[in-house]
Amino acid sequence: MRSPTPVIAPAANVEGGWGLERIVAELRQARERWRAAQQRKREFGVREFPSRDALRDIAAALCGGLFPMRLGPADLCRGGEDFYVGHTLDSALNALLHQVRLELAYEARHDGGSPDEISARAVDIVRAFAAGLPRLRELLDTDVQAAFDGDPAAHSVDEVLLCYPGVLAVIHHRLAHELYTLGVPLVARILSEIAHSQTGIDIHPGARIGGGFFIDHGTGVVIGETAVIGQRVRLYQAVTLGARRFETDAEGNLVKGGARHPIVEDDVVIYAGATVLGRITIGSGSRIGGNVWLTRSVPPGSNVTQAGVRHERLEGGDGAYI
Repeated sequence: MRSPTPVIAPAANVEGGWGLERIVAELRQARERWRAAQQRKREFGVREFPSRDALRDIAAALCGGLFPMRLGPADLCRGGEDFYVGHTLDSALNALLHQVRLELAYEARHDGGSPDEISARAVDIVRAFAAGLPRLRELLDTDVQAAFDGDPAAHSVDEVLLCYPGVLAVIHHRLAHELYTLGVPLVARILSEIAHSQTGIDIHPGARIGGGFFIDHGTGVVIGETAVIGQRVRLYQAVTLGARRFETDAEGNLVKGGARHPIVEDDVVIYAGATVLGRITIGSGSRIGGNVWLTRSVPPGSNVTQAGVRHERLEGGDGAYI
């Protein structure tokens, strides 16, 4: 015999209630203190910032528009590709336009700008983004091919596109980087963080990455904002391309901006767990071994290993690797 569904008492019947009137008031006070500390003196009564949920849907639609027969709907037929792509991109780009307007309007409240100027700029940004999608698809094709060529376990480029978290992260990065360079860094950052949460791969949208880029396995990879990566570079899991130190001003606050992440030249492979820090250059064709900690530039064709680093330090080297 089926057990009866338990009855949950409404909140009003809980002895003493939840004290919501007090909690709501205290939360309002906390918001007001925060807004005052952030010098937000005006309340506009509407959403000020782009929506993560909306951008997640936009990203999924853009992926489908770029790769309709692989990342589009399950029932799509080849004969309906163009209609699907056109309809999907029209919807996604209009939704993106609204998110871009939100970011630009927020900036304008602090920096100035009329509603007409904001709308015109938002349209220009999304139009430029849309015009770049065919070029972006061709660039992504090189990334997919690099993943297939670089992994003996891959049976087809379709498997790579459907299954590999590194490829998903790179697709999102290519989209986010376009928007970053067009002047909407918050929308771009949200797009990149959506992929980060899904894949464990953290690529800042400001990073400049050449074609044929492959992240194998991927979990724990971190690529900083000012990193520059050349053509045909391969990274394995838990690789960090990070900053070595953070400059501060006289008051101890972090100085924003500045080139602080590595430059990785063409045809470099960086193996699992390697940490490469600071504005250094990894010369073309180099191999950086697993778990190496590297803080100095290396010339083209270098082969850097843990054993080599330990030997250099034991032999009285300058310790620049550490």
